[in-house]
Amino acid sequence: MGHKHLSILGVRVDAVTTAEALDIMERFVQEGRPRQVVTVNPEFVMAAQTNEAFRRVLDAAALALPDGIGLLWAARLLGRRLPERVAGSDLVPRLAERAAAHGWRLFLLGAAPGVAEQAAARLVARCPGLTVVGTYAGSPAVAEEDDIVARVRAARPDLLFVAYGAPAQDLWIARNLQRLGVPVCMGVGGALDFIAGVRKRAAAWVQRLGLEWLYRLLQEPWRWRRQLALPRFVLAILRERMRGKGNEQNEGNEGTGVGGR
Repeated sequence: MGHKHLSILGVRVDAVTTAEALDIMERFVQEGRPRQVVTVNPEFVMAAQTNEAFRRVLDAAALALPDGIGLLWAARLLGRRLPERVAGSDLVPRLAERAAAHGWRLFLLGAAPGVAEQAAARLVARCPGLTVVGTYAGSPAVAEEDDIVARVRAARPDLLFVAYGAPAQDLWIARNLQRLGVPVCMGVGGALDFIAGVRKRAAAWVQRLGLEWLYRLLQEPWRWRRQLALPRFVLAILRERMRGKGNEQNEGNEGTGVGGR
């Protein structure tokens, strides 16, 4: 794999910067073999605790990006290190810039009807020379898979961004990765909504403070059930840390003979 990775509550996360992630995906495009990229955040980690299929998909991905300030906090608390947050919403426009420079072809799949088209128009306006070879809403329903795969294959993109929300988008990519034959397939959640201007993203200072989750909750109160994953994540990390400290203490006791009688 070439880059370091660590495990947070049993879920793999790659210790890469945004610049490194872009370079790795550029290599994927050059090599041409179908690869899946996932954007791991605390919600993903908690979902993977009970959804074994989702955990397997995250583990098997060619690149598992640390998309969440909570992951950086968790890694630090567990005595490990992630260099920075690599947000999928930031990567999409950055990848579009590289695509325009290198002549790569993009396909935008998912989001509400019309959103992918709006996002494509904005990306093309922002990145002169960008080629978007397809946009389609569709759905992650198994019954639609053959039709969608045929559309994507006919368009022959180098990058496929799938906005069906997690874990549906990531499971969909994993099921169809080899049939699609696209060098980089990435689940992008709400990124197309942000690019299209359908939803407003938190200001940069809010993101830096790690409060983007709160901003989204205030914007979309119906998300409160999903946001319950965050306090559960914090508690699980604190438990993991206490277990680690307990193990260290036990090893220390064994080493000194304390409590060995």
